[in-house]
Order: sequence, then structure tokens, then C-alpha cells
Amino acid sequence: MNGGLQVRYDVTIPEHEIWFTASRSGGPGGQHVNTTSSRVTLHWHVPSTAALTEEQRSRVLTRLSGRISADGLLQLSVDSERSQHRNRQIAADRLVELVRKALSSPKKRIPTKASRASKRRRLEEKRRRGNVKRLRSRDTFD
Repeated sequence: MNGGLQVRYDVTIPEHEIWFTASRSGGPGGQHVNTTSSRVTLHWHVPSTAALTEEQRSRVLTRLSGRISADGLLQLSVDSERSQHRNRQIAADRLVELVRKALSSPKKRIPTKASRASKRRRLEEKRRRGNVKRLRSRDTFD
């Protein structure tokens, strides 16, 4: 993470804006488990970041609102590896992926029109089903 986290070509989160804390991992005990602080929590204060423009910041705050605390702190915890160093790297990678997805703009939907042949097939199928149902019903003219 030398220099910062490259999210996109135009967005790099500076290294000084991100900090890590280490704690002991949960889960079942055993040899080595309860003695090391291998869980890593990454912290990033989104509202005060210099990495994003105002528009990008509002997009990230909106899209990641469920993961950002009331004071604007985004926290990611990782305890999947035994190594604290590896967990730091995984947390940084997850942050990059989260921000990249939050910054991407959704593709504009281009409305399509049903083809003439598909309309014809649909109407023929409706007619056929109607005929089948009519043939199955009882005659009421007795």
C-alpha cells in the first residue's frame, strides 16, 4: 500500500486516510488462536477524504450507506487468515472493490420493442389455449 490505494485511474485513496486496528479473532479456541491479534479492522472516514470529488463522495455515501456509520466511518473487518499482514492486504483489496463498485454508474436501459413475429406467436398461443379450455368445458345447451 505504498502511496495509497489505487481504486480507478482517477481515484487513489491516500495512505494517511486509512488506519488499521488489530484484535483477537473470534471462533473456537485451540493452539495459537487465542494468543495472537490477527483480526484486522480497516477504518476510512469517507466525508473528509481528499480522494473523491464532491459528486463521487455523495455517490459513495449513498451506495454504501448500510456500511458507513453515522459519523461517516467505513469499517471493514477481516479475520480469514492467520497472518495479520495478509488480513490487512485483504481488507485493503475489499475497500478498493467496494469503492470501485460504488463509483460505477449503472448502464442506462435501452427499452426494446417486441418483434412482429413474437407478437403473432403470443396471440396464436393465446388463441390455442382458449380453444383448449373451451373444448374442456361442459356444454351448457342441454
